Amino acid sequence: MELYQHFRKEEYPFIDQVLSWRDHVHTRYEQKVIDFLHPREQRIFQTIIGNDEELQLKFCGGWEKAERKRAILAPFYEKIDAESFELELLQATFPQKFLSIEHPDVLGAFLSAGVKRKKIGDIVIQEDTIQILVAKDITTYLVTNVTAIKNARINFESIPLTKRLVSQDTWQEKTTTCASLRLDVLIKEIYQVSRQQALQLIKKGFVKVNFQTIDQPAFLLEEEDLLSIRGKGRSRITELQGRTKKDKIRITFEKLL
Repeated sequence: MELYQHFRKEEYPFIDQVLSWRDHVHTRYEQKVIDFLHPREQRIFQTIIGNDEELQLKFCGGWEKAERKRAILAPFYEKIDAESFELELLQATFPQKFLSIEHPDVLGAFLSAGVKRKKIGDIVIQEDTIQILVAKDITTYLVTNVTAIKNARINFESIPLTKRLVSQDTWQEKTTTCASLRLDVLIKEIYQVSRQQALQLIKKGFVKVNFQTIDQPAFLLEEEDLLSIRGKGRSRITELQGRTKKDKIRITFEKLL
């Protein structure tokens, strides 16, 4: 239980999974390819594996600053390259003149087709082109079953990773101080709203932390947590820098412009 006390209760199942992966690699002496993980899961994974000299842990998400990444846990002596991650880059175009397609539209189409979120990596949309990174084992299913997004006919095809678009996402980094790491307090500081407005956003179910809806204002945030609020965008906690002389917590965060 000493390990679990460093994490949130709702993260215990994932911790159990990581321990299972670790035991698998230790006992079978073979690598384990893990489906896409969000940043908080990646951090937990790294923390648990720690300095185990018998293992190596690698991540790959296609793009340089990919948010979601697949992982490989393997014996220290095994060679791991880009092919080891079993990734496929899919691309499609749509008639930009007649409709607009955004990230939620693409993700929604994939999920509606019965695809699990953990099989899908980052999505990049530029002008009339969509690119999405997926686990290679579902490529055929996706190309066959995802043929429309909104009102547009879509034909996805596999392309080399070398042809990936450059992500246009821009994150602005800022540093601030706050009285605590409570969810309502940090929403107030990061999004420059009143405490009451922050509470209303949480109460209405508009707030997600690491892709999970959180309805508890007292929920405590940690490093690498990704915060998204309907209508107000996304942000992430990048560093907790300790306390100031006035006993406030200094944090660095990034906000998606």
